[in-house]
Amino acid sequence: MRMPVLFIGHGSPMNAIEDNDYTRALKDLGRHLPRPRAVLCVSAHWMTEGTWITHQARPRTIHDFYGFPKPLFDVQYPALGDPVLAEDIRARTDGVQINLDDEQWGFDHGAWSVLRHIYPAADVPVLQLSLYMERGPDYHFAVGRALAALRDQGVLIIGSGNIVHNLRLIKWQPDAPPFPWAVEFDAWVKAKLDAGDSAALVSDATASEAGRLSIPTPEHWYPFLYSLGAADPGERPVTIFNGLQNASISMRSIGFGLDAYPSAAANTR
Repeated sequence: MRMPVLFIGHGSPMNAIEDNDYTRALKDLGRHLPRPRAVLCVSAHWMTEGTWITHQARPRTIHDFYGFPKPLFDVQYPALGDPVLAEDIRARTDGVQINLDDEQWGFDHGAWSVLRHIYPAADVPVLQLSLYMERGPDYHFAVGRALAALRDQGVLIIGSGNIVHNLRLIKWQPDAPPFPWAVEFDAWVKAKLDAGDSAALVSDATASEAGRLSIPTPEHWYPFLYSLGAADPGERPVTIFNGLQNASISMRSIGFGLDAYPSAAANTR
């Protein structure tokens, strides 16, 4: 069966080691998802010139943050890579030049902080795809479209970022009341998803003041466009988790194609 597509709001790196409503939702999802051949993760934290894909057999775990407690730095996610699949993706993705990365990257926290809850045994091969930051929203959505065929090859595509992500205005209490503009933009995204209006999500996200405050820089927004692009037109978006942390971070997480897996869809919230 065709694999679903996920967009996961990853938020603070501390979510990797905490037990909260969000991490329990990811664990529940993982127990009911079909087992993929591999995961292709587009993380907000690998920004490059050009588009790159990990090509290592054993990618390293990258702790790309500072100022957090030692237990977070002790986390390892020892999933294997899949160099053959990386080569196949490069060869079969028409219209997109994908470069093979043998040494620069691995699994950053945008990937492993999510995957260690969904697949805690690290027994599914994982590839990461980078963000070509000189290209705009149309490019990232189009690459997602080009990757959609991987779903029929058993590949689970996961975008990992945040729909609302403003660290300049963050409040460090996880349960701090959200800013009104964050609530407004998060609701706008949901409304456009429910209406199937991908064009507005690609082109109009920063047309409002709420959008500009929610996306002051695009790296956490772009992974959402990959997931949106890889979704089939008309596929119902299913909310996996909904909430705002630290006043200015949306944890909204969405699945497309989950209706084909009733047990997974039934365990979303």
